[in-house]
Amino acid sequence: QVQLAEFGGGLVQPGGSLRLSCVSSGPLFTAFTVAWYRQVPGQQREFVASINSALTTKYADSVKGRFTISRDNTKKTLYLQMHNLKPEDTALYVCFQEFDNWGQGTQVTVSL
Repeated sequence: QVQLAEFGGGLVQPGGSLRLSCVSSGPLFTAFTVAWYRQVPGQQREFVASINSALTTKYADSVKGRFTISRDNTKKTLYLQMHNLKPEDTALYVCFQEFDNWGQGTQVTVSL
């Protein structure tokens, strides 16, 4: 069984920065693609960024250049470093580990 726990959300002003963390309890963390998604109430879950076992990264166009995804396999932890945050980044940020493992999410609110 895989358990994922996110940390680091909070309230930040536009232009600010936050770093999110997601700790996995599952085995063989290094072998799996992990990712961040975000969800606004009433809207479909949106892909944010992913990183695979070879450290290949992908980003949504809306966050590219501002967000950086990384992983520490020794700590079995996924990170999302967010810079120049915008109000439209406000969402529940949820981490994902293949195959079909989801965390509970951490709320990021960028104030107007």
